[in-house]
Amino acid sequence: MSLIKKNPSHEITRWSGEFPAFCGIELLRRDVNRMFDEFFRGDVLADESFLGHDWSPAVDVVENDEAYVLKAEIPGMNKDDVKITLENNVLTIRGEKKNENEKEEGNFHRVERSYGMFERSFTIPGSIKVNDIDAQYNNGILTMTLPKAEESKPKMIEVKVK
Repeated sequence: MSLIKKNPSHEITRWSGEFPAFCGIELLRRDVNRMFDEFFRGDVLADESFLGHDWSPAVDVVENDEAYVLKAEIPGMNKDDVKITLENNVLTIRGEKKNENEKEEGNFHRVERSYGMFERSFTIPGSIKVNDIDAQYNNGILTMTLPKAEESKPKMIEVKVK
């Protein structure tokens, strides 16, 4: 005979799938988790979904020795629908994702894709080569490369033994 460790969360999951009365509770739990995930994703004051906008693209910011790289997910948009500005060390990405189905034909059973205006702003260090900033849009991903100025790049200092 083998001993099995009791896992209360496993029992709850099993019950919610077996009894129809608990399916609604499971859906409610998922909705509440999604709501908290969206609310606490990033800075609350900079999160446009919190301020009433329809959607906000996810953005990754990576720093390496040469540059800062920002990657924003903006699928289904044309590059002309996106505007990037840099003012007072604040990089702002703005755009509008337009609803491609202007006419409502048929009965929608589920609509999950988001549309509307968005704006994301990021404070960047002053040690950026502003004239060398590059932005490319490919397969729904906007990639911006902000090269560092020479004085802000890490330098190797040789240690001398005396």
